[in-house]
Amino acid sequence: MTDVATLLEIAGAAAGAGGLGYAKVRAPRVYWSLVGLPVTWTRFTWTYRSTMDVCGLTVQPSAMRAFMTRNVARREVRPVPPKVRRVWGTSTGLRVSLRLPAGLEPADLVAASERLRHAWGVHSVTVTEVKPGFVELRMTGYDVLRRVRMPRNARPRDMVVPVALREDGTAFERDYRKVPMALTLGANQSGKSMYQRNLVAGLARLPVGLVGIDCKRGVEQRPYAPRLSALATTPETAGQLLDALVVEMESRFDLLADHGVSDLWALPDAVRPVPLVVLIDEVSELFLVAAKKDEAARDQMVMQLVRLGQMARAIGIYLEVCGQRFGSELGRGATMLRAQLTGRVVHRVNDKQTGEMGLGDIAPDAVTAVTMIAPDRPGVAVAGDTSGGWSRIRTPEITPDEAAAVCRDFASLTPHLSFLAPFRPAVRSVPVPEDARPHVAPRPVTE
Repeated sequence: MTDVATLLEIAGAAAGAGGLGYAKVRAPRVYWSLVGLPVTWTRFTWTYRSTMDVCGLTVQPSAMRAFMTRNVARREVRPVPPKVRRVWGTSTGLRVSLRLPAGLEPADLVAASERLRHAWGVHSVTVTEVKPGFVELRMTGYDVLRRVRMPRNARPRDMVVPVALREDGTAFERDYRKVPMALTLGANQSGKSMYQRNLVAGLARLPVGLVGIDCKRGVEQRPYAPRLSALATTPETAGQLLDALVVEMESRFDLLADHGVSDLWALPDAVRPVPLVVLIDEVSELFLVAAKKDEAARDQMVMQLVRLGQMARAIGIYLEVCGQRFGSELGRGATMLRAQLTGRVVHRVNDKQTGEMGLGDIAPDAVTAVTMIAPDRPGVAVAGDTSGGWSRIRTPEITPDEAAAVCRDFASLTPHLSFLAPFRPAVRSVPVPEDARPHVAPRPVTE
């Protein structure tokens, strides 16, 4: 009986160890919650002061504090680390709120984030400034970008579309009210189309108008036709569509002037025009011309794009520009247009210069991170903003058929605008698969 009990205990221990090993690989959230979080929390609690000291993140105490410590507490005066205000765990990592002492700034913690990551044995440490004097350490216990799972509360709302997951476990959102114009760059098979599909699937659920410009004969955007108010598939049609958008922009400015406001969202709901998002799939096709006689039309089209990028934010027309490369070699107006595109998302690129085109002017430190994206991880990108901050993101996998299905499901939200009527794409009927058709002929029911 004793031998049987011993064998059962050994088998139970082996099964438990095997279960934890399986969870670590196949269910990292479960493993982190059961094992990783308690271990990391304990390690952080016991080694916090010494870790901050060796990483150079301590300062000398004030004269009053040093006096009280030496003469009242009768203890040795030691350097002071940032004060821990709150610690809490998440399903992906550990969060720590810190109060910085005088003499430290968030940049000091950012510079030491790699050392803190190794000291506490976590996958990454991200420093975020909450308000002056307060920062938040966001630790992730495992590689959340290996298998993307968006947070449950990440849903489209009020011109905000969650499109990817950051490396700290939070959702990366496209907020058109804060960042009206954006540029997305990436080489072939880098995940750029996946990013655009997630964006379209999110925008389709919002009461906005979608305008597509896809000069590759519409092979990327034509499946979204049920949800598109306009679609241009050639440079000639794109030029006409941009002219119509500029005319609409001028009429909307007249509407703002009549109501004495300077922003679309300040108008009453009854008279507010529907917001428009212009999705440009490959921007280089709008710049490149084969003959000199086409340069005048190209220059006109680029000028209209620049005008939209400069002024259209106030009247609710937003640009979402995608391309493989976007530099001055495209022609006159390219650099001027790029300067208007505030949001930047750069996927894997073929050369360092392309990464510098996308991020070099707003977040120079992010250029190196772009060049380190592995080819076997499509969808991984670096997102930057004009504040100089940047983060790694990855879009969840979505197939073209899934994105097209979302557009069909929300086709009723498509606004019918008269000035876009000539460009409205034809909606093709979706064939029913053979296995979905009834095998028995229906018979009428008679009373």
